[in-house]
Amino acid sequence: MQIPAPFLPPPRLLMGPGPSNVAPSVLQAMSRPLVGHLDPAFVKMMEEIKVMLRAVFQTQNEMTFPVSGTGSAGMEFCFVNLIEPGDEVIVGLNGVFGTRMADVAERCGANVIKVEAPWGRIIEPGQIAEALKKSRPKLVAVVHAETSTGALTPVEEISRLAHEAGALFVLDAVTSLAGCPVKIDEWNVDAVYSGTQKCLSCPPGLSPVSLSSRALEVARQRKKKVQSWYLDVNLLASYWGQERVYHHTAPITMNYAIHEALRLTLLEGLEQRWQRHLANHLALKDGLAAMGLSLGAQEGHQLWQLNAVKVPEGADEAVVRKRLLTEFNIEVGAGLGPLKGKIWRVGLMGETSTRENVKSFLNALGQIL
Repeated sequence: MQIPAPFLPPPRLLMGPGPSNVAPSVLQAMSRPLVGHLDPAFVKMMEEIKVMLRAVFQTQNEMTFPVSGTGSAGMEFCFVNLIEPGDEVIVGLNGVFGTRMADVAERCGANVIKVEAPWGRIIEPGQIAEALKKSRPKLVAVVHAETSTGALTPVEEISRLAHEAGALFVLDAVTSLAGCPVKIDEWNVDAVYSGTQKCLSCPPGLSPVSLSSRALEVARQRKKKVQSWYLDVNLLASYWGQERVYHHTAPITMNYAIHEALRLTLLEGLEQRWQRHLANHLALKDGLAAMGLSLGAQEGHQLWQLNAVKVPEGADEAVVRKRLLTEFNIEVGAGLGPLKGKIWRVGLMGETSTRENVKSFLNALGQIL
């Protein structure tokens, strides 16, 4: 066989649903020499990661750490630890990722009660309240920021309803963490998972998670072992806790990366970071309006960091995306499911969320249209 030349990726402005562009210091951190995953220096860094993650999640939960795997691994982590066969669970479905949560819960043996809303709209608390009247679920799960539609579901009232019914509350914060307010303790969230490649602007490969003491107790008091050995919090707690018992070989360079990405997030300040994402979302929205374009998600609940831009009549959605990539080196995402061909998913996440990038996208889109 002919051995290929070294891979040199083209320069891209990543304005899709993730990954986002990565800060140079995060890439630099990944190039540092390896140490062992039980090395005292690495263990010290693990502690710093946990402390910084608690600050970004706005929680005091001791069981807060990055699972070795992408955001989907974090989702499975929450469900496989908390669900046993026969458990009733309520899942909000208003896009791809709510549907995926329901699928994972069913694979855990749960009886899933689906609360559905049209794609682009939020899950209303009243819908959850109605479902709770007809069941006694072990947990209620919703997607905070639905990446497939650009809708942000408020969760405080849903959390209250879940707890009044004696259920745990599980939150998908893959796209929301570090891009808009996520307040785990204030909202009384029992289990949450996120991803590194969205608003943290770290390469994909880790999934920050956090379990409340109540959720951790549920995982510890299970009748049957967790179906996934790899994602069993009872085992992972010994590695990420004080014992440092070997569980798996952690992705060392990815932990270097999240350490630096969390540092940058906290150096900027969470409030300032949220405001930056809001300001650039509004600038994009104004620029689109000047072109006669609008967003497809529910008004008043539109994500700052993921903008579902409606494709104007007469435009070929795929051709426009291709030209953005080939002529301007700008990547945006296509619509999924019922929104396929109807929207462009334009990400303004983390490092990508700048006024300069908003202008670059609007200029390119204007030329193509």
